[in-house]
Amino acid sequence: MKFPGVEEAVSYGEPSLKVRKSLLTRLRKNDESIVLLDVDMFERDQLIEMEPDTYFLEEHYAGHDIVLAKLFALDLVPLEMFLERRWRNIAPKKLVKEHDNG
Repeated sequence: MKFPGVEEAVSYGEPSLKVRKSLLTRLRKNDESIVLLDVDMFERDQLIEMEPDTYFLEEHYAGHDIVLAKLFALDLVPLEMFLERRWRNIAPKKLVKEHDNG
């Protein structure tokens, strides 16, 4: 992972990445998808409408700023964008500043 402070972990029994115990993302083995956080409901709805073969939602996540993405269909550029946004929201400000100045 190119962002400082990211560690491999387990969340809900699945492989995940965390920053100081805060979830960055989680793999869902059952459907080979990834949980992308900090995606507001408006953006999520647009993604699902524009790319339904990539992005989707399950009822369990409906009230949260989350979208699910099928790994086989997700391009690297948007994945990095989603992960960087989430990382900036949960990483300590010092790590973000060091990364930006690095």
